[in-house]
Amino acid sequence: MLLAAGLPARWTLALVLLAAGGAVLAVKAGVLADYQLARFRAFADPHFDVQGAAYNVNQAGIAIAHGGLFGQGLFHGAQTQGGYVPEQQTDFIFSVAGEELGFAGGAAIITLYAVLLWRVLRIARAADRIGRLLCAGVACWFAFQAFQNIGMNLGLTPVTGLPLPFVSYGGSSMFAGGVAIGLVLVVGRGSSSPRMRNVTKL
Repeated sequence: MLLAAGLPARWTLALVLLAAGGAVLAVKAGVLADYQLARFRAFADPHFDVQGAAYNVNQAGIAIAHGGLFGQGLFHGAQTQGGYVPEQQTDFIFSVAGEELGFAGGAAIITLYAVLLWRVLRIARAADRIGRLLCAGVACWFAFQAFQNIGMNLGLTPVTGLPLPFVSYGGSSMFAGGVAIGLVLVVGRGSSSPRMRNVTKL
């Protein structure tokens, strides 16, 4: 959003470096809890504590690997139906898709996110400054959250507990995502309707 607002790149880079330095200080100062540190260690070494901190990630990886190209069939995943993957309705729901729908199903989910982001960014290009910032924020939100959730299922990012937008179970996440899409649609209408354009400028 800072880049979309026109902030110089050097300021954005400075903020990123400041955040990275703060993260290092938080680890060194003992601010993080033991389970949080264990998650980072499990991310760096998937074979660390496979029955504890790395259990979820390892089981999710096994489930996705079992899916193959087209999956084991809806509601027929051995890992999923056997309850081996914890939090499979929220944090690790992508592992369910990977096992039961296979690579094709996982790729279809990622493609749908790509289409959604493309549409939001198209609306952003035609909007005024405030609408552009709103759409950029929504696009970054969905993109980061989807990347983080899918990444932790694949072992590419640390486990953080972020849900997969519009897929994971949870009323608050679904409600917030729906409100965000509603705001984007209002911006889209405002960019094509003079009356709505005046409303969005307010």
